[in-house]
Amino acid sequence: MTKEYLKEFLDEKVELYNRPSFIESDPISIPHQFTEKQDIEIAGFLTATIAWGNRKMILRNANRIMELLDGSPYDFIVNHRGKDLAGMESFVHRTFNSDDLIYFVTTLKHIYRNKGGLEPVFNKHKTADSLQPAIHKLHEIFFELPHNKNTERHLSDPFKGSAAKKINMFLRWMVRNDKRGVDLGIWKEIRPSELFIPLDLHSGNTARKLGLLKRKVNDWKAVEELTALLRKFDPDDPVKYDFALFGLGVNEKF
Repeated sequence: MTKEYLKEFLDEKVELYNRPSFIESDPISIPHQFTEKQDIEIAGFLTATIAWGNRKMILRNANRIMELLDGSPYDFIVNHRGKDLAGMESFVHRTFNSDDLIYFVTTLKHIYRNKGGLEPVFNKHKTADSLQPAIHKLHEIFFELPHNKNTERHLSDPFKGSAAKKINMFLRWMVRNDKRGVDLGIWKEIRPSELFIPLDLHSGNTARKLGLLKRKVNDWKAVEELTALLRKFDPDDPVKYDFALFGLGVNEKF
């Protein structure tokens, strides 16, 4: 398969899956429930955090989190008190339990009150050629408060080699705005060209079958390798191909 044909093939798959009908069954439907910027980004961040496993379970538990935040994520995050967290004590999504959720809510309050929010962390710490330092800095800031060490596994650090799939997916949601109605595009300081591909089991396997990725493990080096190739297909918007790779892997069992 030539690169020209492969690009055409992937572009067709992007066209197929990058459309509003994709939203309802996808975790991105959760932040789409909101209209205010801070609500959207908090809903997106918490949803991305639990976005692994059965998709129906992800949607059910992400909606449960929104209920626990009284349907007003930003207001709850910045104004909650300790007693307001009592309802979260029974929450569980796979290995993400109530202690993890309570810490995430607590440290998000710290970030929004003392750091200006999630977006400024990325804007301040990204470099000219990579978002990796910004993702690492988020991890550093996120765990400034006293916490259970086990909670750290729910926010990846690419400086430790992680592919950081959930954060890269969250960034895709926040940054891309191609007028197709799927990604939310509410962050303006990061360009779509700066994004990195959200790499997981499905997209990684599909990329290897298509000859797009040689590295055998889904780590940050694989993310860089795959993103670099996709930037040759579309320098301005390489991560649009996430729709193609994910759709081929999950929907078409490629």
